[in-house]
Amino acid sequence: MAAFASEELLGTFVPVIVYWVYSGLYVLMGSISRFDDYRLHPRKDEDTKNLASKSTVVKGVLLQQAFQIAVSLFLFTVARNNATETVTTGTSLITLAGQFGVAMLVLDTWQYFIHRYMHINKFLYRHVHSKHHRLVVPYAYGALYNHPLEGLLLDTVGGALSFLVSGMSPRIAIFFFSFATIKTVDDHCGLWLPGNPLHVLFDNNSAYHDVHHQLYGNKYNFSQPFFIGWDKILGTHMDYTLQKRKGGGFEARPVKD
Repeated sequence: MAAFASEELLGTFVPVIVYWVYSGLYVLMGSISRFDDYRLHPRKDEDTKNLASKSTVVKGVLLQQAFQIAVSLFLFTVARNNATETVTTGTSLITLAGQFGVAMLVLDTWQYFIHRYMHINKFLYRHVHSKHHRLVVPYAYGALYNHPLEGLLLDTVGGALSFLVSGMSPRIAIFFFSFATIKTVDDHCGLWLPGNPLHVLFDNNSAYHDVHHQLYGNKYNFSQPFFIGWDKILGTHMDYTLQKRKGGGFEARPVKD
């Protein structure tokens, strides 16, 4: 039971640590001028186009993570008795892969429909979701900069559902939520790095999500964080091309039919 409790704590706090460490790597890369050739927006745009200061973003993310920690500890406590057998008997690789796949699909489905509704509903967009879109030029540690209500509905509840529906143990949850955190940060990093495996494996990437943060893509590309299936199925997919920008870097431009 003590080992299980330690896994609960790791599953709760490791994704938070991963968020700031992985974001920190992107901040470090962004401070090096040679990486300007891989930016999706000029460096100065982070300060001139965004409507929230970076200190405000940090405070907002820390607030959301505090909510996530509380809900995570509660969920692991509720699941403790049911998960004890899983910890003692072990789980096959096929089962683990299945749990990962189910969790990814559940999280994608939940976030697509809640995210899309927050754009459709004018009250929710104006008073809740627009806070995230104050970052017209996304950057890594702004990935979880949301209104607290959005953070609760979109990320915390979505994560809870993916954990419960997939039936994964707290030990597996450590890896799943750390991976989901890395993916979310990467989608907001504002860089298009050659050879990035997440760009190779997933069509939902930093350029795809950057389109959504622009005015022309505000009603498209709602899918996050893994796949683009719901956008394709429901007609909210906006294709784009990446073009070299004069002065360095890339620009995601919509493909006109």
